[in-house]
Amino acid sequence: MASNNTLRSYSIIPCFIFVELVIMAATVLLAYYLECSDLLSVHVQGFFCDDAQLMKPYPGAEEAGLLPPTILYCVLAAAPAATIFVGEVSMYVMRSTREALLLQEKTIVTGDCCYLNPLVRRIVRFVGVFAFGLFATDIFVNAGQVVTGGLSPYFLSICKPNYTAVAATTSGGAAASLAAAADCRLGRLFVASGNVCTGNPALVAAARRSFPSKDASLSLYSAVYLTMYITSTIKTKSSRLAKPVLCLGTLCSAFLTGLNRVSEYRNHCSDVVAGFILGSAVALFLGVCVVNNFRGVHSGAAAAAASRQKAEPYRGLPLMTFPRVESPLETLSAQNHSASMTEVT
Repeated sequence: MASNNTLRSYSIIPCFIFVELVIMAATVLLAYYLECSDLLSVHVQGFFCDDAQLMKPYPGAEEAGLLPPTILYCVLAAAPAATIFVGEVSMYVMRSTREALLLQEKTIVTGDCCYLNPLVRRIVRFVGVFAFGLFATDIFVNAGQVVTGGLSPYFLSICKPNYTAVAATTSGGAAASLAAAADCRLGRLFVASGNVCTGNPALVAAARRSFPSKDASLSLYSAVYLTMYITSTIKTKSSRLAKPVLCLGTLCSAFLTGLNRVSEYRNHCSDVVAGFILGSAVALFLGVCVVNNFRGVHSGAAAAAASRQKAEPYRGLPLMTFPRVESPLETLSAQNHSASMTEVT
């Protein structure tokens, strides 16, 4: 027979295996195909010849930048997961926090042999939702890059457009072609064709995926998710500055990542801002709607139990022991009565 602190459920493990893990696997596969394959062709966006916004110098490969993708993505994935694990274990070890945790969460008994501890459930829940959101953000970013085909600030530096080929696409004879070539050199001709670049095709294809910024989006997603977890879950009375400093440091690191993308001419300011909006929106949605501000599923029952415990000591007290609060009308009537008595006497 299960105690008051346990619940019996036969559906939680099948639902986790056949529903949640399947959704997670499908999300990972979709992110992989969008990232590493040519599943969808990138939209070929036109440009003006000699556009100053697209003539920044080529900053080199991504691995040569200040924040290489391998290191950045490892930090983005490992830092929140490690913080959640350490935070949950530390709160469970503390006696006062463990008692509050057991009021919110209950041990799930599945069958006669499997017991899911509240600590394990919370770690799996928070880390799992974070991983899902990380891959979902990557999917949204890749979809936006494929649909828009935004050009990087260094696009013309690696595209190296053939002005003769651009002029040849116009009709009207040799004179019109020469005029079109002159207009192209002056930046007055809009090139809508994608067959005028003479640079490295791989670099040109990568330069057409600038909007929104992937690094900015993933960085702010991790920062906002971790900030929401710290402010909603970790309760510390010894230091009032520990949580704000940690949260501000996390958010500032994400913003610096976006600023670094602009300073290295890898993304436009609009690309970084769009990435920030997308990453924060996904993090806020998952934090508020999915994990309910990182509270337990029984937080309402725990609050009701706590209120009943606070109300129990007053049940046995007589009514006259409670302090009497006098209303303003009673005070005014008492003053008028005393004034009338004074006039009579």
